Amino acid sequence: MGTYKLKIATGTDLSAGTCDQVSIVFVGVLGESAKHHLNHKWSNFRPGAVTDFTFKSKTKTKVASKIYTTVCCQWRIATDQYALREFVPEIGALLMTLKSTLRDLGELLLIRLSTMTYKGFNAVAWYCQYVNVTCPNGRCYQFPFYQWLPSGMTVEIPEGKGIILSGNTHPILQQQRRSELEKERETHKWKCYVEGVPHCIDVDKVEDLPGDDRYTFLKLSSLNYSKTTTGLAMMQEGSTGAESWTDLDDIKLVFCLRGFDNSDVVAEIWKEDYFFGSQYLNGINPTQIKKCSKILENFPVSDNMVAASLGTTTSLQQELKKGNIFLADYKILQGIPANKSINGKQQYIAAPICLLWKTHQDQLIPIAIQLAQTPGESTPIFLPSDSEYDWLLAKIWVRNSDYQVHQVDIHFLRTHLFAEVFNIATTRQLPMSHPVYKLLIPHLRYTLEINVRARSLLIGPRGLFDQAASTGNGGVPILLRKAMDEVTYRSLCLPDDIQARGVESIPNYLYRDDGMEIWLAVESFVSNIVNYYYECDAVVGTDPELQAWMAEISKEGFLESNSTGMPSSLKTKACLIKYLTMVIFTCSAQHAAVNSFQSDFYTWMPNGPPSMRSPPATVKGVSTIQSILAALPEVNTTSLGISTVWLLSKEPLDRRCLGDYPNVRFTEEVPQTFIKNFQEKLAKISHSIKGRNKSMNLPYPYLDPSVIENSVSV
Repeated sequence: MGTYKLKIATGTDLSAGTCDQVSIVFVGVLGESAKHHLNHKWSNFRPGAVTDFTFKSKTKTKVASKIYTTVCCQWRIATDQYALREFVPEIGALLMTLKSTLRDLGELLLIRLSTMTYKGFNAVAWYCQYVNVTCPNGRCYQFPFYQWLPSGMTVEIPEGKGIILSGNTHPILQQQRRSELEKERETHKWKCYVEGVPHCIDVDKVEDLPGDDRYTFLKLSSLNYSKTTTGLAMMQEGSTGAESWTDLDDIKLVFCLRGFDNSDVVAEIWKEDYFFGSQYLNGINPTQIKKCSKILENFPVSDNMVAASLGTTTSLQQELKKGNIFLADYKILQGIPANKSINGKQQYIAAPICLLWKTHQDQLIPIAIQLAQTPGESTPIFLPSDSEYDWLLAKIWVRNSDYQVHQVDIHFLRTHLFAEVFNIATTRQLPMSHPVYKLLIPHLRYTLEINVRARSLLIGPRGLFDQAASTGNGGVPILLRKAMDEVTYRSLCLPDDIQARGVESIPNYLYRDDGMEIWLAVESFVSNIVNYYYECDAVVGTDPELQAWMAEISKEGFLESNSTGMPSSLKTKACLIKYLTMVIFTCSAQHAAVNSFQSDFYTWMPNGPPSMRSPPATVKGVSTIQSILAALPEVNTTSLGISTVWLLSKEPLDRRCLGDYPNVRFTEEVPQTFIKNFQEKLAKISHSIKGRNKSMNLPYPYLDPSVIENSVSV
């Protein structure tokens, strides 16, 4: 007879508790116990409860039964006295084993949790955080779960140490892993949302998502509160009419929605060339520019055109050789159909090219803008020396184009959709005891819910893009397909992307500097985890679950395209470390850089107009403040755009910052030390960024680890 001590933790969300009857079975290498019903008391499984249970096992295990049968059989065979005397020692040994087995199941492999309705109470799902078990021999086992268990269901939870599947894995654990993944593949199926675009979860409504992929009650309540209060504020400001703006300063009337200090600064300096250029380095879309070594044939900028900007001591050709000329090319927008449904009026899209120069004072400023890809008399090249309104309107057009590319390509595709692919593939191919699952799952939290919401409310028919953006629902799918043609593995890996775009040495590039600090911290953490669990390269190459995970990401996410350079399998630890670093960085830091604080740059609408109501100018000298106001979005469109970016910038409650892992999935001491070291590195980075920002008129807090969310969750 043995005594088992249990500690069971229920989640803290208001809906996490249950009135169901909870039962448990222990499965060890020597067999399994009978089902034991845990004491049913209202407080045992309430939200936030951590409850201790103690009970004695009197159950004869399968192994004990086998031993007992063997003893009886051998006793009957021993028919003569000599044989009986010879067999007595063996009988004694078998009986001692039987006694031991009744007391201890041996090493525990997993537990089996079940729930069922209790008396007349309603069936309620239960969120179980973990179960800790102390066996009769004093050994402690941890069973991390952190999932919902629906009423009437049974789940097997493996012991917490990370295990890579191999021929030495216990058959019971092999079967548990197969069963777990079979269930996950039933609830997480792929579908094609747009042809040529990463596949997504086969769910149309958030209500149909599995419970583990849903927002908590706290997060959902916070989001709904923000949406409601934003809408009320808009109505109170009277900003719902379809009239044109008559004065740019009137846009400040909706600034009550901003919630961030930088938007005030942006509203004051948005016309300045140095600020226009700085946004390519430290704005909401800091991945657009690349070094220009040769002027494009379809962008015939001459030395004479930019002489006034460069001064008399240098020339365009000299600056090209020095590596001081940069390019922002929006050719991806060429041919994208423009929205016709905003207030029932035709909108317009440009595909501009912008040339920028790093000045002797290390500022990045625009020196030439062409608003179409085909040069000619009707496609003038606008210059800083042109009239004030010609130049200002040209820059506004570039900012509008940047808005479309940023929202659809850089933000939605390269963070949201790829994070969803990583999420589904991880759920379908990696069991909860796999170390890569343990490493990645905190960075996939809530991604499916926010993406299902985005497809229905943001970019779907009659969604926010249809109501406020130039691309609209008709243009988004086309833009996504074109963007996928430009995705490469290198572009998703920050060090490679920086090198490929030739921006390693451009000064004051805080996205690059802060991002590299975080990339290296993540890489170091991932390296420690990989080296701990994978003894050598051969283990990586022969890990069947890892290879299936990689293959599924390649197939469903990157559509098995050879042009992307995305690996479909991994053979070495170094390759695995880089790949996992990319996944974590994409889901956390990269998303923060291109999503958080959008309201800083877009609340002042002229700095990032979501739509344009007039076509680009085909001649110079005709732009006025009235023509600018006529081109900018109307009042209601402006208000809708501002409220949208404000909501996207305002992370709801129930946040988890980068490196914050309250769910203890790695139960071994060494990986827990790795997590602590990772958190310490992030804290140092955060302290440094905060100190730097104190002296800045326009600070760059977007890659401060203390404000980076672990996952794409909003």
